[in-house]
Amino acid sequence: MLPLDLASAGALLNNLVFMLIGLAFGAALEQSGFGDSRNLAAQFYLKDMRVLKTMFGAILTACLLLFLSAALGWLDFSKIFVNQTYLWPGIVGGLVMGVGFVIGGYCPGTSLVSAASFKGDGAMFVAGTVVGAGIFGEMADEIGAFWNGSYTERLLLSDVFGWSIGATVVAVTLLALVFFFAAEKVEEWMAGDGPRWKPTNRRYLGAGALALVVALFIWGKGMPSPEEKWEIAGGELQPLLDQREVFIHPLEYVKTWNDPAVRLVTLDLRDSTAFAAFHLDAARSVTYPGLLDKELVFELDQLPPQGVVVLVSEDEAMAVSAWKRLKMQGVSNLYILDQGLKGWSALFAPLQEAHHGFDLSRPPSRVLEAFPEGTWQAKIKLKTARRAGGLCS
Repeated sequence: MLPLDLASAGALLNNLVFMLIGLAFGAALEQSGFGDSRNLAAQFYLKDMRVLKTMFGAILTACLLLFLSAALGWLDFSKIFVNQTYLWPGIVGGLVMGVGFVIGGYCPGTSLVSAASFKGDGAMFVAGTVVGAGIFGEMADEIGAFWNGSYTERLLLSDVFGWSIGATVVAVTLLALVFFFAAEKVEEWMAGDGPRWKPTNRRYLGAGALALVVALFIWGKGMPSPEEKWEIAGGELQPLLDQREVFIHPLEYVKTWNDPAVRLVTLDLRDSTAFAAFHLDAARSVTYPGLLDKELVFELDQLPPQGVVVLVSEDEAMAVSAWKRLKMQGVSNLYILDQGLKGWSALFAPLQEAHHGFDLSRPPSRVLEAFPEGTWQAKIKLKTARRAGGLCS
């Protein structure tokens, strides 16, 4: 199942693929006329709407292909990195860049294309971008509170509106088609011909109809369930379970629990009666069906890079099933308490009797000293998604 892990193929191939994509992207911009500031500036005079049509065309094409592949089970969307959202800084930055676009005739990406074709105005714009980035870097500490005030780790339009992925794809498709049609009419109006409101271009009509059919298919089919995704792609992750790479020893749990640099989230999968009788301090009671709750998954997705999620059950069976379900929904830094609470009690209950005074639901870090070195092997390895940029990032 896509995406391919190019990093595992070696740095050379990884960098070569990204370089080729970058070159192809730059060539596409040049062929579209985006290396000429006059073509770009015409957008703001409503004479040439190629920027809007190209941008929406790229967004719509990527959207449809991405989620069509996900709906068919060819691609695991949870592994596709989504740039973090800084809402208000993004709005302010977009306005600043928009003004710069109007004044200079370029955005950062198109200015690089222009500079690569030896245009002086493009080179000057690149230089201004570098200087502006430097000024921003020097001001980072002063604007830190504003910059991080509306931060969200992974936020999609479907999350904002509470819609399904399919419904959101249909809405984006309809919006893009409206903008395409409006752009054509504006160009006709500015050319003095008067807008012809009845669509007549069969090629455009066919492309629009195809896009809408694909969007409706995505909506109707829906995204694969975590269990369906595991059937398709679980073979890649099964070795982590077989080799017990994601099972953490109770002592590592205690060490992590007492590490102020780590944000630990513990999900207890037992029934409410067992949870009420005994549970680890600060553990949250969740049901297996509740692991499909969008708000819970969204919350786990928003954990910082130092966030760790540990699944706890009476033994291990339920925790393993829960691990598969959450893993297929994109939750990272996800682990299982080795031997469950049965193993926890077997390890700490005798120690509690010998060293009176500590709570079995939250052993202090000093219990680590009661066990010889090598009793447990560290398994927790914090992983973060790789950052990626866009056209005008």
